[in-house]
Amino acid sequence: MRTIGNIIWIVLGGWEAALSYAIAGAIFYLTIVGIPLGRISFRMAALSLTPFGKEITCGGGAPSMLANVVWFLLIGLWTAIYFAICGAVLCITIVGVPFGLQLFKMARLALAPFGSNVVDIR
Repeated sequence: MRTIGNIIWIVLGGWEAALSYAIAGAIFYLTIVGIPLGRISFRMAALSLTPFGKEITCGGGAPSMLANVVWFLLIGLWTAIYFAICGAVLCITIVGVPFGLQLFKMARLALAPFGSNVVDIR
């Protein structure tokens, strides 16, 4: 199911989201100040390319919390709202539920990406 879900996800637009995040990450890496944001963008690109079979683990300390507060106020809130709305729309139909759940996972990462890791489920 994981492979089929990822193939359908990529064909229906996952590659576009991953490419967008990768381009944003490359732009952030052009400046020294933007490197932490670039790392987050590449993490989001990896998750948005193949979200099935992955989960998010949260961690980090005080520096991660401070960075997450700044991220939340500048970028995270609006990105998470977008993912949550798209996920809710997909969850209206039975066929869209697995894909909506993946968007909720991406919304969770968009809220607090610093100190979080994306790991494969085995």
